[in-house]
Amino acid sequence: MKKIAIAAIVGIVTLSLTSGVFAQVKPEDQIKFRKAAYSFSAWNMGKIKANLEGAYNAEQVKAAAEAVAAVANSGLGALFSPGTEKAIGEQKTAVKPELFQKTPEVVKLAGDFAAAANELVKAAESGDAAAVKAAHGKVSATCKACHDDFKTR
Repeated sequence: MKKIAIAAIVGIVTLSLTSGVFAQVKPEDQIKFRKAAYSFSAWNMGKIKANLEGAYNAEQVKAAAEAVAAVANSGLGALFSPGTEKAIGEQKTAVKPELFQKTPEVVKLAGDFAAAANELVKAAESGDAAAVKAAHGKVSATCKACHDDFKTR
């Protein structure tokens, strides 16, 4: 089941990176929406980290993990069409043009992010803070891997 879900995610990301199916969203809105999605995900990752470093609230951690997984599984690849690697209107972007030239690597990174986020949800559902800490680290590592290769500093 897990392999099927990952294959579906990879397929969606590949389709969205390589076709005009999702072109209904204006390029400047693509940048705005993806920045909002990643900011929302980062905020929720921060909530989990705060719980791991302080008083642990299992319900808050579970809700935050579910939010991160929702972002990771939402088909964000549709918001990275060619031309959105540069500022458009008021929307600035930090994405490197290489993202659009290395589709197989990007698809793998997106799949890794989704898989790690789904594992974070499972860990959060268990209520085990140690498992959440390990899963949180894996999600963070997937974010860093993409940032290292495809985000300007």
